[in-house]
Parts: sequence; structure tokens; C-alpha cells
Amino acid sequence: MSEEELAKDLTLTSALTIGIGTMIGAGIFVLPGTAVEMAGPLSAGAFILGGVIAIFTALSASELGTAMPRSGGAYFYVNRGLGPLFGSVAGWGNWIGLTFASAFYMFGLGEYVNAFVAVPGLALGPLSLSGPKIVALLGGTFFVAVNYVGAKETGKLQNIIVFILLGILSVFTLFGILNADIQTLRPFAPEGLTPLLPLTGIIFVSYLGFVQITSVAEEIKDPGRNLPIAIIGSVVIVTAIYALVLLAVLAAVPNEVVAGNDTAVVEVARILIGPIGAAALLFGGLLATASSANASILASSRINFAMGRDKIVSPSLNEVHERFGTPYKSIALTGGLILLFIVVGNLELLATAGSVLHLVVYGLLNLALIVFREGDPAEYDPDFTVPFYPFTPILGAVLSFALIVFIEPFVIALCGLFVALALAWYMLYARSRTTQEGVLSEYILSRSDEMPDAAVSAATSVAPDGGEYRVMVPLSNPRTERDLIELASLLAKANGGSVLATHIVQVPDQTPLYAGSEQRNRIDAESQKLLDSAREDAETFGAEVETKTIISHRSFEEVFDAAATNNADLVVMGWGGNTPLSAGRVESPLDELTSSLPCDFLVMKDRGFDPSDVLLPTAGGYSSALSAEVAEVLLENGNDVSLLYVADDESEQAAGEEFLSTWAADHGLADANRIVDTSGDVEGSIARHAEDRSMVIIGATREGLLSRLVRGSLAFEVLNDVDCTVLLAERPRKRSLVERLFGG
Repeated sequence: MSEEELAKDLTLTSALTIGIGTMIGAGIFVLPGTAVEMAGPLSAGAFILGGVIAIFTALSASELGTAMPRSGGAYFYVNRGLGPLFGSVAGWGNWIGLTFASAFYMFGLGEYVNAFVAVPGLALGPLSLSGPKIVALLGGTFFVAVNYVGAKETGKLQNIIVFILLGILSVFTLFGILNADIQTLRPFAPEGLTPLLPLTGIIFVSYLGFVQITSVAEEIKDPGRNLPIAIIGSVVIVTAIYALVLLAVLAAVPNEVVAGNDTAVVEVARILIGPIGAAALLFGGLLATASSANASILASSRINFAMGRDKIVSPSLNEVHERFGTPYKSIALTGGLILLFIVVGNLELLATAGSVLHLVVYGLLNLALIVFREGDPAEYDPDFTVPFYPFTPILGAVLSFALIVFIEPFVIALCGLFVALALAWYMLYARSRTTQEGVLSEYILSRSDEMPDAAVSAATSVAPDGGEYRVMVPLSNPRTERDLIELASLLAKANGGSVLATHIVQVPDQTPLYAGSEQRNRIDAESQKLLDSAREDAETFGAEVETKTIISHRSFEEVFDAAATNNADLVVMGWGGNTPLSAGRVESPLDELTSSLPCDFLVMKDRGFDPSDVLLPTAGGYSSALSAEVAEVLLENGNDVSLLYVADDESEQAAGEEFLSTWAADHGLADANRIVDTSGDVEGSIARHAEDRSMVIIGATREGLLSRLVRGSLAFEVLNDVDCTVLLAERPRKRSLVERLFGG
């Protein structure tokens, strides 16, 4: 289909632009002054060494990216390879590292603005804010707000900025070469080689982000060839640019002009080119720092999405804003940390902290590659393999971890604290919630007889203990029971869980429950037959199953209590003319129940369970993640899944395609078809595109599907507009006091 082809339209040039755009930026505009002050012309060697260290990780990332193109980048590979303990370190390290880096970029922005317009400082009691810090705080607030409201043009703007920066730096380097004097580069290492490694640790912040190319691997033409070239090529190109710019600058002017000056390239441009050159470099510095910060904030939300999906952090952190369609909580929290780091940090501290945390992540990523190779899981099938295995990933891990040793002890201690907090977070919070084991622990435990006792004990002691994933199926109609059980079994198997089939037997209020229990067969003769049939069906579909009969004075309300009592993660239930959901009851207790769900809910309007061709309309609503999880399971079982986004008009076509591409990558649906309908008619669009489908999955809107079904006022009459099975998905969400009192 044409939608599939759209997902493969990123050329090698486009992929290279993404890689270069994530790296070329604030580092070369802000750090030369610090670098030259520490090491003189040898500082160019520090940028080259940083690029060499990055190359080893780029090779590993290339293999991992062609094997498993998934959103989350380095976090996903570490979490799947080394397990959620190290995944927690990688996720938090990557996220906090990006906030440090963003604060550094904003600090650089402040320096450049201050060089153009002197900004007075501000004293607030014991807190003193310099002019650049004030600008950095304002800039940070602005870019957090841009990402909060989800300006859709930012992606295209990034590409334009990259080409402008490359042009400015090329012209600047050419003038430097034309005015070069080799004698200016002597002595090449005035302080000896001692500053080289510590300086490399500081400037390594200039190489963050190349792993992000793996997040769009499924959109690149011929990814087996082009993805490695894009990742490795972007690192090589950026390294060459950094080294050439610095050498040209230092060969053209005395070191004293550059050393200690945070906007040194502007001063050098003024000397070599004149006011026009200074203005161009000043403009380039503003663009570079701004685009770097924006890209880092954008990347942080991707990481949080992946961590929330794996339950390393609360999925509620990724709740999507009803109006803007962005993970506003995640962005707001990231923005708060960025502003805090700007206030308490300085340029060198922020750059180094960002470098250290990413070096930890890159070291773990190289180790993850070794684990995947040795563990050889079924899903691991790379199109590209690193040369000279295992020496390449081993060297990549050793160099990444070793460089940390040469960095300022205070920064190492600070980042060590974040790592310790990530480990504690896993043991105290995430371990009891996540269920996905890593390839490493699977490998060790599957060979427990051959492995040292210490290794088996360690793997067991940190193994995820999220409890068994449980799918509850309330049964009432033998005719639809099999379809509900089949869907529940698919979802339970995909999550390594089991099915709980429940039959809620309602007795009159006048009948004591113990009497109902004693006379269950007389009260409901079909109960045991229904449960036996459910057991047989679940076992046929390959899922573990248990059955339970619940005697209650209530029917519909009891579903919610039973889900909470039995620790259900998901309820799969039917909806039809003879079920309580269609009764149109509007009592406040029911309203309260359906607005405060105990777990995820799927409600099936069953017209024959056939998941072969699924349509999933989405606009990023708060329950769309649950719809995506169901669709991902169906996709992995060989069914077709098509995503539908309804735009207001044709002018929103490109924005809609960009939204679907990002949303699909974030939710494990990169291989799904993508459709953008520009009619502006949501209900009609769903009906049209569902005509030839076998199932439609719809996520809840702000009001919630279940509560609206109870009221009999579903906004989109999709249930009646289509002839196929409709699956309604709703995920619990917290409600404010105002919402509880007045609705909304």
C-alpha cells in the first residue's frame, strides 16, 4: 500500500542530516574557549579523540538499529539486552544527561545573546544571576513551551538550521585556512598531553545524539546499508568539521584571542572577515545553541515514552495533552530540571555532567551488543554487523567507561549519585511493576547448571517481579465467550500472563450471598458450563487460565470490584444489547466507577472476531497507548494494522504524516500502514476506511468511553456506522477534585 512506501522515503542524505543535526551545534560554538585555555592547539586532538570514541559506539548502534529498529534508542537496547536494572540506569542516565546538555546549550545561548546585547545581572537575596543565566532561563522556558504545545514545524526547521550552520562553518573555516600561519600552532601541546583526556570528557557533549538515528531506522531506504553509513558517517563528518574549524581558528589568530572566551568564534570571525563575519557567527551560535536545546528536549520525551511502556516509570508521566497532543507532564518535568540546572550550574559543569551520563549509557550499549550476539535471541537479526567482533564493542565499552575516570571528581560523584538513584529506583519502584527480562538474565538462568552460583544468584535477585500479567474476562453470553477469550489469550500470552475467566452470578437483594453460593447451580445452571467452555477455549489458544464464579447482588458494578480484588491488569468484556452497558443507567455510583477505572479496559462490540485487518484511528488521545499495545500484539501475530489520522484539510497532510510517523515509532507500530484523511470528518472518515476492515480499535477521549456508553451518548456513532467488530479501549487516569465534583 502507498502508506507503507511513505514509511521508507528517508534517503541516505536525509538520515545523515538527522545525525549531523543532533550533533553539530553548541559544542563548536561554545567550547573552543574552554578547550584552548586547557590545552592550546592540542584541543583539536581532544575533538578528534572524542569522535574516535564515538565511532565505536556508532558501530554498535548501527548493528542494533538494523536488528531492532525501535523508539527509545540506546535505552531500549540496554533494557532489552542487559535487563531492566541496567535499563533503568540507561533510561535515567540518558534523560538526565539530556537535561544537563540542554541546560548547557541554553547557557551557551545566553553567552551569545549577551555578546550581542549586554544583559544586566540580577541579585535575588543569596542567589545571583548573571546576564547570560537570565537569558538562558528565558530561552529554556521558551523551548520547553514550544515542545509543550507541540509546534509541528520544529522538525523541518532543524534540517534548515543544519544546512545554514554547515554553510557558515565552511566559509569560516575557509577564511581561517587562507589566513593560516603554522607557527601559530606551536607549541602544539603547551601543557603536554596531560589535559587531553580530561578535555575530551568535557567536549564529548558535542557528540551526543547520533544514536537517535536508530529511532527512524524503519523509515530509511535500504536500512541495512544506509543506516550504518548515516550513523558512522555523521560522526566522521562532525569530527572532521570540529577539528578543521578549531585548527583553522588557531592557525589564523593567537591562542590568547580564543582561550577562555565563550564566544571566541565570533571574535575570530570579526578579525578574519569583519563585522559581517562576526554577525554570521553570532547568528550561527544562536541557531546552534537553540537547535541543540530543542532537539534534546524533543529526544527526552521519546526516552520517557519507552520507559513508560516498560513500566520503568509510571505510564501516567506520558499522558498526552488533550489539546496539544504532547506528553506534557514529561516535558514539564524535563523543563523544570533544565531550569534548575541552569541556576545552579556553570558552563563546564553542565557540559561535563552531560558527557559523563552519556558515556555511561554508551558503555552499556556496547555491552548490550555483546549480550545480544552471545545470547542470540530469536528477534535479533541484524543486516549490518560490527567488524572485528568482539574487539570493537569491548573497546567501545572500555573507552567510554575509562574516559569518565579523567573527569573532575565532583562531576563523577554527582553523576554517580544519579546512577545510584536509578538503581534504587529500579529496586524500590520499577522491579515490582516491570515484567520484561533482559537477554542477559535469560541467558544465565537458562544455563543455571553451567553458570557460577554467584551469577545465577545475582540474575535472580534483580529479576523483574512485576507479578503475572492478568487479563480478566467477565462472561455472560456463551455465543461471544469464545471471541473474548481468544482476544484475552492473545494479549495474555504476549505479556507472559494468564486469563481469569469470571462469571458474575447476580442474586436478588433479598437473598443472602451465602445462600446464593450454596444454590449456585440452581440459580444459574449455565455458570459451570460457561466457565468450562472458557477454560477449554483459553487452553486451545495456548494461554494459562483460571476460572472463578462470583456471587453478588450487583452485576456491572461487580466487574470493577472483581478487577481490583483479583489484581487484573486488563479487563476484556463484551458490549451488546443485552448487557448492563447498554441499559442507559446514569446513577452517580456507575458514573464514578466508569470514571475511576481499576485497570485497563477493552470493550468489544462483537461481530465476529477477525483481527486480520485492523484499523486504528488515533489523534494521540490519553488511551491511545492502550489501543497501540493491542494493535502491536495483533501486528506481531501476522495481522495487518492501519493507523488513521484525520486532519482538518489538505494543508495538514504533511503534519498528519509526521504525527503518525512519530506516534507509530513511539508505540511499536513502525511496520503498520499509515493513512492521513484530510476530510476533517472524524466519524465519516472512520466509517469509510473501516468498510473493508475486519476490526476497528478506538481509544477513549477525555470523557471516557465507558462512562459515555453507560449514558448512551457515545460521541462518534462508530458502533453503528461500521459492520465489523469494534474494540473500545480505555486506560485509567487520575481526575482532579474539580473533575470529580463537576465532571469534565
